[in-house]
Amino acid sequence: MKIGFWKHSFVSGVALFGVAAGALVGASGVAVAAPPVSTVTATEVAPQSVENLGLTVRQAKAVQHRHREFGYDPGAIDGYLGTSSWKAIQQAFRDQGVYTGPIDGIVGPETIKALQRSSKSHWGYTGAIDGIAGEGTRAAWARYADYCVDLYGY
Repeated sequence: MKIGFWKHSFVSGVALFGVAAGALVGASGVAVAAPPVSTVTATEVAPQSVENLGLTVRQAKAVQHRHREFGYDPGAIDGYLGTSSWKAIQQAFRDQGVYTGPIDGIVGPETIKALQRSSKSHWGYTGAIDGIAGEGTRAAWARYADYCVDLYGY
């Protein structure tokens, strides 16, 4: 019962304070402005997602290195395929003629289809061009990454 009393007293005190503050503002004619609302957009605060599609850090570093060597900017060679790395990969796919989507760094169905198209002619992918990063797609991607590891010694 004492808890109910204190809870009721606290809530009443907070309400009384709010009413008193409002009365003081009204009496003095001075209003207190709320702090400005930030205009940061969702894209500015969204964390950079990483999607290695089953590659190890070592394999992903080699893929990043390979793309940098060919003039694409994957960002840091850190073994984590984030937005910058995928933008570089998408641009390489576009230059190969297997990707027509936006260069946005998002690993969506169109990016996966481009990976599948490229892997069919070079890395032994035999599955459908369906935009799903299944076992066959990931295995072909790993074969490419292993090739890159062999080239650069990662």
